[in-house]
Amino acid sequence: MNNWVLIINFSIGAAGLLLSLMGLFMSVRSRIIGLHARWHLSVMFAIMFMYSATVILSYYAEMEAKAWPMRWGILLCSLTSSLMMLVLTSLMLHFAGESRRRNGLFLSIALLWVIYAGMLFSTLFSPAFYSISDEAVYVRGPWYPLLLLPPVLIMLLNLWGVWRRRKKMTRNQIRALLVYILIPLLSMLVQMLYYGILATAVGIMLGTMAMFLFVLSDQQDKFIRVTEENANRDFNIRILQIRPHFIYNVMSSIYYIVGEDPAKAQGVIRDFSIYLKKVFRSVSSQEPVPFTEELEHTRAYLSVEMARFTDQLNVTYDTPYVDFKLPPLILQPVVENAVKHGMDPEIDRLNIWIRTRQFIGFNEITVENDGEDFTPSLSMDEGIGLPNVSERLRTMCGGELIVSERSGGGTVVTIHIPETGGQDI
Repeated sequence: MNNWVLIINFSIGAAGLLLSLMGLFMSVRSRIIGLHARWHLSVMFAIMFMYSATVILSYYAEMEAKAWPMRWGILLCSLTSSLMMLVLTSLMLHFAGESRRRNGLFLSIALLWVIYAGMLFSTLFSPAFYSISDEAVYVRGPWYPLLLLPPVLIMLLNLWGVWRRRKKMTRNQIRALLVYILIPLLSMLVQMLYYGILATAVGIMLGTMAMFLFVLSDQQDKFIRVTEENANRDFNIRILQIRPHFIYNVMSSIYYIVGEDPAKAQGVIRDFSIYLKKVFRSVSSQEPVPFTEELEHTRAYLSVEMARFTDQLNVTYDTPYVDFKLPPLILQPVVENAVKHGMDPEIDRLNIWIRTRQFIGFNEITVENDGEDFTPSLSMDEGIGLPNVSERLRTMCGGELIVSERSGGGTVVTIHIPETGGQDI
């Protein structure tokens, strides 16, 4: 074999060592990839490392004309590369939610691998499949095509297994498995026709890295989905934790107002009913709502609070732009936070300003109060809470919530909602 071919093959092995170490490190360290998928990928990259090491061993032995190291190197190359297909079968069954125990596909592929391993070890004693001369020259035997039959059958069975289980797996999982089967299969067919540059090694390395990227993408999508579900679950729990003392105060206010002003009491009951209706409707729906609906909900809440605090609360609305959507129950908790932390018995009146503005690429809502309490940590012990609002904005529409101190005293809460995020939550 030409020296430049040996150098290329040696370089392929060295690249495989580097890629396998990188892949092994990323698989072990990743917290996005699930435990079972991480284990399978780690095993694959560990086998790929051994495979690359034996590639280097065999081609170094060929360059140095050492027959026995080359013979063992080629044997171990073939053995480790085929072992990766067995791990692939296990990963496929994991994706499909099936067990390896007594699984017909896994047992068939394991049997083919055992047969292939036996054929490989027979090359140490017989030149039927291939032989290594005393000058370290690789020579194909008359039965060489038969040697490739078990790994080809393993790949075809895996391909058939993916097709049979396609409805049990995600799109990225199917892509990951297919790319790992088809790329090495094509490279093996090229290797059958031409013995020179190690096409099989290139195919295995490319297939492994491509599969890792697809699995990583799938696990990242799953991680994001679980994060959103957890945020929604936390949101629902917090909604159900509506402050008991707030409800108690409202009912007490209604009790005293009824005797003095029945018409006003009816208005408070109506507004409180609207408030509760909006809150509990949001528990069962996470669809984006028009800002006008969110504003109506907030007005109902403020009407109840204004009835409780009479002349101590004043609200100013400056909302010229209302043509956008946002996650439900975003504005009302922010306003509730402004009332709770801004109201002080020592001041004559708490002023709250609710404003909307439109900018290029996003919509802005600001809730400003001139109270004395400023809470930059977003901490709120009761109610739905600003931390929950901030998290839901981030995960559901890519928005953000910013708390800053108001000049002259008080707090300003600014909400940014991307134009696309508000429409396609």
